[in-house]
Amino acid sequence: MQWESVIGLEVHVQLNTKSKIFSAGATAYGAEPNTQACAIDLAMPGVLPVLNKEALRMALKFGLAINAKLNSPAVFARKNYFYPDLPKGYQISQLDTPIVGTGALDIVLEDGRKKTINITRAHLEEDAGKSLHEDFQGMSGIDLNRAGVPLLEIVSEPEMRSAKEAVAYLKALYALVTYLGICDGNMQEGSFRCDANVSVRPVGQKEFGTRTETKNVNSFRFVEKAINHEIERQINVIEEGGTIIQETRLFDADKNETRSMRSKGNANDYRYFPDPDLLPVIVEPVMLEELRAQLPELPWQKQARFISEFSLSEYDANVLVSNQDLAQYFEAVVKATQAPAKQAANWVMGDLSAALNRDSLEITHSPVSAKQLAGLLDRIQDNTISGKIAKTVFEAMWQGEGDADAIIAAKGLKQVTDTGEIETVIDAVIANNPQQLADYKSGKDRLFGFFVGEVMKASKGKANPGQVNELLKQKL
Repeated sequence: MQWESVIGLEVHVQLNTKSKIFSAGATAYGAEPNTQACAIDLAMPGVLPVLNKEALRMALKFGLAINAKLNSPAVFARKNYFYPDLPKGYQISQLDTPIVGTGALDIVLEDGRKKTINITRAHLEEDAGKSLHEDFQGMSGIDLNRAGVPLLEIVSEPEMRSAKEAVAYLKALYALVTYLGICDGNMQEGSFRCDANVSVRPVGQKEFGTRTETKNVNSFRFVEKAINHEIERQINVIEEGGTIIQETRLFDADKNETRSMRSKGNANDYRYFPDPDLLPVIVEPVMLEELRAQLPELPWQKQARFISEFSLSEYDANVLVSNQDLAQYFEAVVKATQAPAKQAANWVMGDLSAALNRDSLEITHSPVSAKQLAGLLDRIQDNTISGKIAKTVFEAMWQGEGDADAIIAAKGLKQVTDTGEIETVIDAVIANNPQQLADYKSGKDRLFGFFVGEVMKASKGKANPGQVNELLKQKL
């Protein structure tokens, strides 16, 4: 039987506020356990929550960016459930009238196709605390520092049909919230994490299958692995005569599998009711206009500008704008070099990104600055060095040996462009390879590459490749 996967994501975006959503408690990451939880976060008797206006503004910015319906009034509700790290016994969230209603986000797939993913809602809520199991024998520790941290939960329609589509959507969402400045995007610290709802159905069937929810996956790679495993697991269960249970599952990155955590409840299981301590939120039109005017250049707008201004392909522009810091670095390189923008894009997406990945560094911590990379590209552009030598120079720059000019001078890497000098090398190579010369003359044209390689080797890579090709053709 042919199967189709149905995927929807619930993405938890930690809002980049200095204080919590209903209290003045700090939100800084890494503090000692239970040093940033106050009486309001713990719902102690006599305390009252007060909405953080900045969290509201951030949610509205997101809504404006995706052209969503904005609800006014928006109502906060209590979501009741028991968990050891939820001291109130309920979570303040939103149900029927979230601050952000229906909207949409376009994504670009690997083959270049665009697809629109509809967003059902984005609601404000408070985070729970954290249960720690590693450092306690037979017990769990509870850290309530995170309790009350503001979250924007963004819920998509179940319109994705593969793990790769889900990752493309997640990356587009990540780019958007970081461009807006409403989230720092630190996935390792849990600032951007998602729950993946996955089900399968026979191709052609309209009804959805029973879904499972894989909780709190905090990397693009793990999201793809978790979804692919869950799709395969569900198909195997059904084909072997079993039944999929609606449940919450966890992804085990070490074993590359999901495992059951608990049965999954529906909305009515949480006994939602409007929070009696929080008034409905009414958003004045003047506030929306003020926020609309503050919106930055959004990822898709920057992509369109890169295509028109720098003549980049849609693919290249999409890769570059996927990370705001990467896009800023690229623009800084282009402004500082005489080389074509396409060449700058190739180096940023190629050698630079590869080095960053190899050393597990963010672009903001690159040992090679945008100005330094621009200097390297200028030396390629004016034929001081070849593209191949440039890779050697780049690696030396990465190791902190100075800028391109200093490294080229110190290592004697300047490209040989003197025609007479190159001809001397070519003559020697031809004289030393009489059999290859005879074979070439008899029609084995592919041996031209052999001669190019031998000349470059003899010149220690310094001969200008273009001149080598042209002079070799004449000599041969």
